[in-house]
Amino acid sequence: MARQLFGTDGVRGRANSKPMTAEIAMRIGMAAGQVFNRGDHRHRVVVGKDTRLSGYMIEQAMTAGFLSVGMDVLLLGPVPTPAVGFLTRSMRADLGVMISASHNPYEDNGIKLFGPDGFKLSDKVEVDIEALVAESADIRLAAPRAIGRAKRLDDADGRYIEAVKASVGRHLDLTGLKIVVDCAHGAAYKVAPTVLWELGAEVIPIAVSPDGFNINAKCGSTYPRTLQESVVMHGADIGIALDGDADRVILVCEHGRVIDGDQMMATIANCWAKDGRLVGGGVVATVMSNLGLERYLDERQLRLVRAPVGDRYVLERMRSDGYNLGGEQSGHLIMIDHATTGDGLMASLQALSAMLKIRLPASEAFRAFEPVPQLLKNVRVSDANAALSAAAVTRAIADAEARLGKAGRILVRKSGTEPLIRVMAEGDDSELVRAVVDQIVEAIPRVKAAV
Repeated sequence: MARQLFGTDGVRGRANSKPMTAEIAMRIGMAAGQVFNRGDHRHRVVVGKDTRLSGYMIEQAMTAGFLSVGMDVLLLGPVPTPAVGFLTRSMRADLGVMISASHNPYEDNGIKLFGPDGFKLSDKVEVDIEALVAESADIRLAAPRAIGRAKRLDDADGRYIEAVKASVGRHLDLTGLKIVVDCAHGAAYKVAPTVLWELGAEVIPIAVSPDGFNINAKCGSTYPRTLQESVVMHGADIGIALDGDADRVILVCEHGRVIDGDQMMATIANCWAKDGRLVGGGVVATVMSNLGLERYLDERQLRLVRAPVGDRYVLERMRSDGYNLGGEQSGHLIMIDHATTGDGLMASLQALSAMLKIRLPASEAFRAFEPVPQLLKNVRVSDANAALSAAAVTRAIADAEARLGKAGRILVRKSGTEPLIRVMAEGDDSELVRAVVDQIVEAIPRVKAAV
């Protein structure tokens, strides 16, 4: 069965439109509950969400679905995505759910599912759930006596805060550091400032007043300008920008310049390698990571393994090949020794630990390599598959690859979460890079392009 409901990061769409309706959310709850209803014990699912308005609707609909197939529900309220992975495992739950559309605006929402080990579900399990959603008559409802119960877990924030601090042990002391943290009016609006303050930092929190509509609105990791201005204005040592569900992070140095996931991975990997903590002899990144990162690691006899775009695919490669550090240029950093998914707050602490260890300001600590000129343009389309298979597009890609040759690389792919085609090229000649990207973008029919 082909996947139509689940994308690269769960189910996602515009709230109150298919597939993000209350009806489908309830059926997903029923289907996932049946798939994980194994054995004779009382079955348990933990459900977290971010701060967007539609989270109330999706949460209640999924809860009804789970209860109807005999699963007890623990409601976490607004918590980061990695907190759901952690609490699923910690609470010995059979399943975890995060209701979030990550970095998307409030109009969207999504559903991410975690297995009892705290890791996101495999493609195969998602296909099984999708089949039951499509054929809801195959779902077995619980007998009246076996219907589940729901209750709130009041200390979810506190449990996660302690787990985050434990990831760096007792050696990390942020006393003397002034840190601006942008929580994107999202799921980490309470926990992120608390963790940094408890570790001794002077904390300046911004975007910590969610109202259901302002999540990711001109703030957070996908809009770093607000953080850049705040860091410079307050004379801070560093800035931390999380996205709506806090599974990704972007840093800003003391001069207001953005530090992406590639630079963070380079600095952390080098620090871990020197300490003997880097497992696997390298890092797992994606096809989008800058060629400069690959060259930097190669100079230190470390490998860069590339996986398809999506933190789930990075994690799969890490688990199968035995690496403990991986991530994406966009700021999804996965430290498998400490978390089961990308964790923006844990990644921030590892980055701060490395910066303090090498005793350099953020502007130097996280300028490990000079990035190779790279350009990405997103092209909005109605049918990504049709656009990519168009003869004019395939010819343009082949011609662009020939022009760039071995001096760089080109990547053209459809987004797994939005109706976009992403066109990326990189190489030492920035003018040539721009030319080949524009050449491909212009060949894509019925589009509106935006950098």
